[in-house]
Amino acid sequence: MISLHHQKERKNKKAVWSLVLGILSLVLPYMGLLAAIGGIVLANRALKEIETDKGGGKYMAIAGRICSIGGIIAYTIVSLVLIASFF
Repeated sequence: MISLHHQKERKNKKAVWSLVLGILSLVLPYMGLLAAIGGIVLANRALKEIETDKGGGKYMAIAGRICSIGGIIAYTIVSLVLIASFF
């Protein structure tokens, strides 16, 4: 017998992509900054959609936002080190 009480929530696609872009922002050498910006934008949109629609993927969007912020911080540090090495 099939139980209707245990239906899986559908994950928000923007939340999934924010996580993918957040991880890529930490891994990609030069395009990571663009991936991080896209990840933050998608995570914010996903969280708004999840809040209004009560869909799944909230923690995935939060993880995507955290990874994206980490990518931006990493690229900021690397850029500052490169700039400081010229002086």
